Amino acid sequence: MRHCAAMRGGRTITILFNKPYGVLPCFTDPEGRPTLAEYIDLPGVYAAGRLDQDSEGLMILTSDGSLAHRITDPEHKLPKVYWIQVERVPSEEALAQLRRGVTLSGRKTRPATVRVLADVPPLPERPVPIRFRKTVPTVWLELTLYEGMNRQVRRMTAAVGHPTVRLMRVAIGLLRLGDLKPGEWREATERELAALRG
Repeated sequence: MRHCAAMRGGRTITILFNKPYGVLPCFTDPEGRPTLAEYIDLPGVYAAGRLDQDSEGLMILTSDGSLAHRITDPEHKLPKVYWIQVERVPSEEALAQLRRGVTLSGRKTRPATVRVLADVPPLPERPVPIRFRKTVPTVWLELTLYEGMNRQVRRMTAAVGHPTVRLMRVAIGLLRLGDLKPGEWREATERELAALRG
């Protein structure tokens, strides 16, 4: 883990963080639930986008407001890549629906990229096991979105009949989660920052 010395000199800082399951994507919670504050002790950095409490994986936090806007603004169409475990094996039509876009609350999502993963991705065990039913097989998909509606991945897969049981974000733009373990973070490299800024 790094520490607050990284903020010396008044320079902006941007970090990549592997958010564990069950952690809120904010620094405070009146109900006392786990937050980012338990893992990140850097004043002045804020999450550029959300990742639900029951989702895992890559978050970018930055003290650079313009960079945060670029990451979260759908007009920049920054791809976000997810590995998702869904119930039952999707048909080609279900996959085609995800690719075309799904109507959620009266709004059609942007076209997405989706493929079935041949192998189970090498992810760490989750502290709370997924619900398992012998009669319901699961499969892993890689889904790439170009926007960020509330709980969009879960709502999209449910809309085509395949509820998501585990969700891991593995990339934002050209930045990848890599070998960061749950709860770990590192500072973004100059090359990664240049990629985010386009």
